[in-house]
Amino acid sequence: QVQLVESGGGLVQAGGSLRLSCAVSGRIFSIGAMDWHRQAPGKERELVARITSAGFTNYADSVKGRFTNSRDNAKNTVYLQMNSLKPEDTAVYYCKVRVQNFYDYWGQGTQVTVSS
Repeated sequence: QVQLVESGGGLVQAGGSLRLSCAVSGRIFSIGAMDWHRQAPGKERELVARITSAGFTNYADSVKGRFTNSRDNAKNTVYLQMNSLKPEDTAVYYCKVRVQNFYDYWGQGTQVTVSS
């Protein structure tokens, strides 16, 4: 089985920074795209950032220039560096990875709260 463990969420003031991590373990032969999604109360889950196996990234317009998605393939870990945080970034953040080019797995979610 494949497990995803997220860490790094918390409470921060507006303008502050947080770094999320998502470590993948288990029976893995290959990891493709690694995503970060978020879901705010009363809203649908949305894609925030994606990084492909080749290292190409794309971001939601709302976070461009503030968030940076990166991965360490040797550690099977994806990171989301979040700078200049805003209250509207408050949400539960989930990582999602594609394994063996076919299966999608989700992390348990980590709460990010940005106070004004």
